[in-house]
Amino acid sequence: MENLSTLTVKSISKSFRGLKAVNDVSFHLKTGEILGLIGPNGSGKTTTINMVTGMLPKDSGHIEIDGQDISDVPAYKVPVYGLVRTYQKIRLFKNLSNLENVMIGAVGVGIKRREAAVLAASLLTELGLGDRINEPAQGLTFRDQRLVELARALAAKPKFVMLDEPAAGLNELETDELFALLKELPAKKNIGMLIVEHDMRLIMSLCHRLHVLNYGRTIAEGLPDDVRKDPEVITAYLGSAAS
Repeated sequence: MENLSTLTVKSISKSFRGLKAVNDVSFHLKTGEILGLIGPNGSGKTTTINMVTGMLPKDSGHIEIDGQDISDVPAYKVPVYGLVRTYQKIRLFKNLSNLENVMIGAVGVGIKRREAAVLAASLLTELGLGDRINEPAQGLTFRDQRLVELARALAAKPKFVMLDEPAAGLNELETDELFALLKELPAKKNIGMLIVEHDMRLIMSLCHRLHVLNYGRTIAEGLPDDVRKDPEVITAYLGSAAS
């Protein structure tokens, strides 16, 4: 049995010019599970991910991986501790090859270049891009760029992956295919996955648990079937059609 790791987020907060963007938010994530972070636009989801991954300084709170405090670890070092992310807006090096883009994720955590190249090629093949390894990233469709970004995150051999709207810009078929792929990854790679996404049809079927934010604070957390019936969640986000 593979080792179980835990990411613990304790009471993180962030204000911008006196406005509480995230207010005392706590959650945990274990390897092998998928947690959905949902809520209306402006509820603090991306700010939360930015704080957890070190991209944005916190006003207060702590982040731990397996009991080790990484609260003050700079963003470029966070992947070394087993936590990686993708972005709403794709951030690939368009003039580099797909292989080189994915290798960056591996080299960034100290994997030697030769091993990184083998790992990157393996991941791209696994995600259906084996015949496009040496092509520049700028020649890919939006869907395939998303897959390269996912491969780059996995190349760091993480314990936890945070995906910020991974289906943004994809059509319905592409979104369904991506989520079918994501559903298999936690068990296959022994990772924990946090997903920010607005497609409730997919989130409800994909995630083991949900954490709901509104105006920067937690209004509900738990199993999808329980969260979708929560009156405050229905009022703030889902609407009466979800009840």
